[in-house]
Amino acid sequence: MRTERLSFSNAKGEKLSALIDFPLGKPDAFALFAHCFTCGKDNLAAKRIAERLAMNGIAVLRFDFTGLGTSEGDFADTHFSSNVDDLVAAADYLREHHGAPAILIGHSLGGAAVIAAAHRVPEARCVVTIAAPSDPMHVTAQFKDDVDKIKADGELEVALAGRPFRIKRAFLEDVAQHKLHDYLADLHKALLIFHSPTDQTVGIDSATYIFTHAKHPKSFVSLSGADHLLSKKSDAAYVANVIAAWTTRYIEQAEERTDADVEAGTVLVRETGQGKLQQEVLSGPHRFRADEPVQVGGDDSAPSPYDYLLAALGACTAMTIRLYAERKKLPLDRVSVRLTHNKIHAEDCLNCETKEGMLDRIDRHLTFEGALTDEQHKQLLVIADKCPVHRTLTSEIDIRTFERPAVPETT
Repeated sequence: MRTERLSFSNAKGEKLSALIDFPLGKPDAFALFAHCFTCGKDNLAAKRIAERLAMNGIAVLRFDFTGLGTSEGDFADTHFSSNVDDLVAAADYLREHHGAPAILIGHSLGGAAVIAAAHRVPEARCVVTIAAPSDPMHVTAQFKDDVDKIKADGELEVALAGRPFRIKRAFLEDVAQHKLHDYLADLHKALLIFHSPTDQTVGIDSATYIFTHAKHPKSFVSLSGADHLLSKKSDAAYVANVIAAWTTRYIEQAEERTDADVEAGTVLVRETGQGKLQQEVLSGPHRFRADEPVQVGGDDSAPSPYDYLLAALGACTAMTIRLYAERKKLPLDRVSVRLTHNKIHAEDCLNCETKEGMLDRIDRHLTFEGALTDEQHKQLLVIADKCPVHRTLTSEIDIRTFERPAVPETT
């Protein structure tokens, strides 16, 4: 995955700050993400969902609405209609420079905004809402005690999520005139609704309303246990993975996603530009990430290199044992491998040639399920040491390093 920072102009000519998270290789589709009210493109939910979608082959543009983040303009002069206009401007930018968005994704009030904007983005085939209110007017509940004063005085500074924002009477008047019922009736796009039944900010009844008033095709996914902002990494990852799988029914996948630099039998590792140490790993059609724990300078966004090393040994061990058990017709129902890696003093290893300094120790614990005899258990323990990865790790390895000229990335 790589990230491109950019800006585009809204309807008033103000520059809006944005970025696109690209997958490595040709994107299957482009998506446009609308963040929650007073949030921004770098909101954790938006960031995590966009990055995971990119891992799944979908390029995602996320941006700061007018007056938020690093975008130009005054937030006090914005309203729901201007947010919808900003979304359309973002779609126009994608269409002109990369490819029109096939997917519109909105979180909270952004969900209502993508429903309202959908008819102005004809290429969009899928609309996704996450914890969206059924009525844009719901957002005023965040400053309900100040509504009367705003109406009377024309504007007022209110505190939202601990930050000051100036809200004008025009905002209240604008948000009151938008009814999602009308937009849903004319959506004519596949709709996917995410909502937590325990959402304390926007109740589950909003999801019921949206689902009931939308026409098919429509789907609902319950985010049981999630909060409104999807604070848990696992919740954001789940949402992205479901979106990636769900959209395959409506969006034609790119015929070729493999990177031009990756030949069969080759693994490509590249920095993602996200965090200090995060890497993206490509192996044929498979894409995954690597990182390090926070305590050693990473973001803990993915398994570490040593985690993958243990995974390689564990997977190879289990496969080798399985093949042996089938060939010998052993009653092995299941094999599990648990591994740990540590550094130990060489003097503590009785069977090691090295007697000074530190060396690596991998402890491998095997669990066999099935009606095996004691002798069969012993056979399988012996076979574990014969797996190819085990042999590689315990033999002399010749690693050669060369410099390969960089190839310009294309989208």
